[in-house]
Amino acid sequence: MKWMIASDIHGSAYWCRRLIGAFEKENCQRLLLLGDILYHGPRNDLPRDYAPKEVIAMLEPLREKILCVRGNCDTEVDQMVLSFPILADYAVVPCENALIYATHGHKYGETNPPPLCGGDVLLCGHTHVPACREHEGFLYLNPGSVSIPKEGSAHGYMIFEDGRFSWRDIESGEEYLSRTL
Repeated sequence: MKWMIASDIHGSAYWCRRLIGAFEKENCQRLLLLGDILYHGPRNDLPRDYAPKEVIAMLEPLREKILCVRGNCDTEVDQMVLSFPILADYAVVPCENALIYATHGHKYGETNPPPLCGGDVLLCGHTHVPACREHEGFLYLNPGSVSIPKEGSAHGYMIFEDGRFSWRDIESGEEYLSRTL
């Protein structure tokens, strides 16, 4: 199964539209959203074409394909307008001999991981910076941000297929980093 993994849309209709276009072009079966879907948060400037109602309208047709975890900017009121679950603090996805522990990153993250077994993957958003780092006992991966990338990174997402993660630039579709489990 081919997964698209993305984080931090923050209500940007422009970047959500680009993400969905990439989802369709990549021919993915599932979309894993790592939180911060509709609201930009008090620490961020408004992203390009901030229009949460448009983001809702774009994501709703994909509701059966979306798995989502709660970001620090996601609230109960957001859940009221979305028909797919968004308020789980984490999701666990089995992957051969390891688990992928998906969470936003504001509660559990690279420096404060949940209990993991050797070879497990901690998949987080939140920092808006793509990352792939090995730690004793787990692998930390971050797709970066769809709408508000930081530290000079690209607007991006990840693809996960056949045990391989690849980071892609949402504007060009080009892969700029990869990691096989």
